[in-house]
Amino acid sequence: MNFLLRFSRAVDWLNGQLGKYVIWLILASTVISGVNAVVRKVFNVSSNAYLEVQWYLFAASFLIAAGYTLLNQEHVKIDVILSRLSKRGQIWVDIIGFSFFLTPVCLAILWYGIPFFLQGYRSGEMSNNAGGLIRWPIYAMIPLGFTLLMLQGWSELIKRIAFLQGRIDDPTQKREEKTAEEELAESIRRLAESNVKG
Repeated sequence: MNFLLRFSRAVDWLNGQLGKYVIWLILASTVISGVNAVVRKVFNVSSNAYLEVQWYLFAASFLIAAGYTLLNQEHVKIDVILSRLSKRGQIWVDIIGFSFFLTPVCLAILWYGIPFFLQGYRSGEMSNNAGGLIRWPIYAMIPLGFTLLMLQGWSELIKRIAFLQGRIDDPTQKREEKTAEEELAESIRRLAESNVKG
């Protein structure tokens, strides 16, 4: 079990680090969207590449951050049912969910998603839109995102089992940490302050 707990901590660290930085993709998507709108209105110029990179970044942020979201227990749960169960009952619902629902769904998506990505990569598939982008980079986000989600599901499963064995504290208790949004706002503020000073 000690090896599994070390694996769990490594997965938590990986998704935690990715989650802190992937939020920048949403900011980039928003900035590109705003600039594209201004350029289109002011100069009457636009590009499908700008439109597509927005949804590439937005889709990548959601796919890559799925594991981070699970780590922070922000996925939707049916609290009406779970709240009626004891803590052990809630943990067992999680164990069943991670084992028999999350893992098989992730494996199925990887089963179809990896060949889909490889086919797009080999063919150099391009967008059908004039001036559009190559597609395989966004296709790569499907196996990457679902691999990270599945690994986090396994990490959560390990923590639930360890909790039932009395090895760790309750893993369902939310940690009091800054959210990714708060960290992003703080980074932007520090960046702005350093630019003012410099």
